[in-house]
Amino acid sequence: MYTPNEKRYEKMIYNRCGKSGLKLPAVSLGFWQNFGSKGCFENMEKMVHTAFDLGITHFDLANNYGNPYNGSAEENFGRILDGMRQYRDEMCISTKAGYEMWDGPYGDRNGSRKYLTASLDQSLKRMKLDYVDIFYHHVFDPDTPLEETALALDNAVKQGKALYVGISNYNKVQTEEIMGIFKELHTPFIVNQPSYSMLNRWVEDDGLDDFAYENGIGLAVFSPLYQGFLTDKYLKGVPADSRVGRGETWIGNQLDDTMISRLNALNDIAAKRGQKLSQMALSWVLSNKAVATVLIGASRPEQIIENAACIEKLNFTDEEKAEIRHTLG
Repeated sequence: MYTPNEKRYEKMIYNRCGKSGLKLPAVSLGFWQNFGSKGCFENMEKMVHTAFDLGITHFDLANNYGNPYNGSAEENFGRILDGMRQYRDEMCISTKAGYEMWDGPYGDRNGSRKYLTASLDQSLKRMKLDYVDIFYHHVFDPDTPLEETALALDNAVKQGKALYVGISNYNKVQTEEIMGIFKELHTPFIVNQPSYSMLNRWVEDDGLDDFAYENGIGLAVFSPLYQGFLTDKYLKGVPADSRVGRGETWIGNQLDDTMISRLNALNDIAAKRGQKLSQMALSWVLSNKAVATVLIGASRPEQIIENAACIEKLNFTDEEKAEIRHTLG
């Protein structure tokens, strides 16, 4: 029987998500990788328990997470929750729908009312929950009117199946457009989930981060370690057992000699700060005032412990900022 750490809330930092009343831990646990049916359930359970013991209360899922089949991450999380349900009100659980999920025209990548409504019902069944705290549209759909997508998310709240709504993989223009619809509907729209890291700064170029901050929308950032590039894993090349080595990431071709040199330079800066490269990379993302939380992935509990320690050193000196900018180019 799991008993959580009594001191779990003493160190974690909790940030308000935009201008909403919801606070998210600075570090959240994502289920994109390593929680599917191929994984070891005991290890998954230990990772969730480790995260919760560290004050990580936000668990981020999606309908299509899980390897080798969609939905298996939610199913495994539901099994883990069976031993933790008395702590449900201490958790913020989010899920998403938008990418391909099941066969036929109603389960492909889209933002229709039919797909979003059916998918959320399926997610709740898999996790054995009455509601999720945040329900996201996972990816912008140019073929479905935004009004329809927004109404589907709003309807989830009105039905009591979600407390808040969010969007993911929406740029500034798309965010502004759907935000206007949410305002008319009085929908509790509080968060956008983009990719963002030292090596992927599109939200700055796009202006999404400034727009979100100015309009009270929190950013929950995924891939803050650029799918593992910003760790010590690739400092000496490509290990055969890594995601790049196994061909499990579409950015593997970016890991050339120039990138490895840049990663080593960033690692030197991190060492001078008394941090691991991964910790500094997370601290750097969290230093953006628009960011409420970073979503970390993990394959071992020890990685969660290491990455959660980023909150111990969130500030950067002007000299460090300049050195990082020079290194990134």
